[in-house]
Amino acid sequence: MFDLLLTDEQKMLQQMVHDFAVNEIEPVASENERNHKFPREIIEKAGELGLMGIAYPVEYGGSGMDYVSYMLAIEEISRYCASTGVIISAHSSLTCDPIYRFGTEEQKQKYLPDMLSGKKIGAFSLTESGAGSDAGATKTTAKLVGDKWILNGSKIFATNGAEADVFVLLASTDPESKTRGVTGFIVDANTPGYSIGKVERKLGIRSSSTTEIILDNVELPKEAMLGNLNEGFKMAMITLDGGRLGIAAQALGIARASFEDALKYSREREQFGKPINSFQAIQWMIADMRVRYEASWLLTWRATKMKDAGEAYSTYSAMAKLDASETAMFCANKAIQVHGGYGYTEDFNVERYYRDAKITELYEGTSEIQRLVISRHFIVNG
Repeated sequence: MFDLLLTDEQKMLQQMVHDFAVNEIEPVASENERNHKFPREIIEKAGELGLMGIAYPVEYGGSGMDYVSYMLAIEEISRYCASTGVIISAHSSLTCDPIYRFGTEEQKQKYLPDMLSGKKIGAFSLTESGAGSDAGATKTTAKLVGDKWILNGSKIFATNGAEADVFVLLASTDPESKTRGVTGFIVDANTPGYSIGKVERKLGIRSSSTTEIILDNVELPKEAMLGNLNEGFKMAMITLDGGRLGIAAQALGIARASFEDALKYSREREQFGKPINSFQAIQWMIADMRVRYEASWLLTWRATKMKDAGEAYSTYSAMAKLDASETAMFCANKAIQVHGGYGYTEDFNVERYYRDAKITELYEGTSEIQRLVISRHFIVNG
């Protein structure tokens, strides 16, 4: 539908991912959700297809494509399973990206080939029980003792937590300086002292693993530090700019799924002797869903094109994530309304879309935080 904006290579990737999603993801999505089952086999196949490292250079094991291609892939996967979409997004946008962008050459060579091929899964850990939107309140500490870093503390809401092999996490190295005293680290999941705490039981995206991370005197070599000392907050904010595009794409997939399922049902369901899509009330819902989806798609595409072009895109990433997430909620809600009472049952996927959509307004910065980012930009810059 947006063919004029896409290259032939991007269209080919989109079709390939669509076929993969329809054949491999869709048949097991609902069952995996009901059982809170992590789709390990699907992730392995996604790695074999190059989907775990779409926008990374071939020299590190990536597919050498652009971020628009990545956006298209996450949307297409999320159309059929939002859990799988966020698993890949958190791995690629939040874990591989900071290693690629801020890591030393040795760190890139050590981690990226296995991660971009899907042999190892990554997770990013910033949030703590007392430090959500306020990242400066980070209590997890990292102290340099001799030539080793000693990490202590705990993190929450780590996407891919129980399944990840490699973590990028933030710890306070200068507590008095708050955000100016936070540093990034790469932690292997098999490091002594590192463990998984509470595994969350969630409203939606139930096939993705969301956990607490516990660090008990975790000893890391000096070379485990990612980026510069005390510049981890800046690194995290840059990482989240790209991560928000991944969540926007996930939200687009949910919105599109909601629209397409509602449209299909409206053609098949009859009341008063005719299809319900002949009634104006249904027609208006279908129209509103489509308009909002296409507007959100274009916002996300623009921000993604800006990232590919090397332009400052932080504000536009926030706009895309804000709008797409609220569109996902709007469309999922309308899809249930079109389905009527059936939409409230597990017989139809729209109840899953509704549950999955809500998280897109919360993680990688709540809608309120996105509005702060956007408003501050225009207040300062006019």
